[in-house]
Amino acid sequence: MPGGGSIGSELCRQLIACKPACVVLVDHSELALYNIEKELRDLSENLHIVPALGSVMNGELMRDVLAEHRVEVVLHAAAYKHVPMVECNPIAGLSNNVIGTKIMADAARDAGVERFILVSSDKAVRPTNVMGASKRLAELLVQDLATRASGTRFS
Repeated sequence: MPGGGSIGSELCRQLIACKPACVVLVDHSELALYNIEKELRDLSENLHIVPALGSVMNGELMRDVLAEHRVEVVLHAAAYKHVPMVECNPIAGLSNNVIGTKIMADAARDAGVERFILVSSDKAVRPTNVMGASKRLAELLVQDLATRASGTRFS
């Protein structure tokens, strides 16, 4: 369930080699979602692709998308990752990267997703900036869920 960002779109390109039955793409950018959907359709004509336009900050939408399409694996790559931009906008960065991860992880658990995988950053190791700290907090959040969740496997 990646989307159209730089990391999510590359995950999608590699994922289609595994021949999944369906790929659900989530992105808050209409243009990014359109572009990755078109690219994937060109690369794999028979692949069932579901584009979902929305933000990980919308828990109700994320739960609905996960449940409706019976998503088995979430590859969570939704993050603000450009250090200078997040440094200039720390609240937005923390909100999206930490709260968005919590909302998405809870939605995955609630929808009975088998596996939730957080894509993190090398900047989360001994972080020296807000972006790295936000990704480290997201890692800690997912690690905590991994110790407490009974159905969904978090990593």
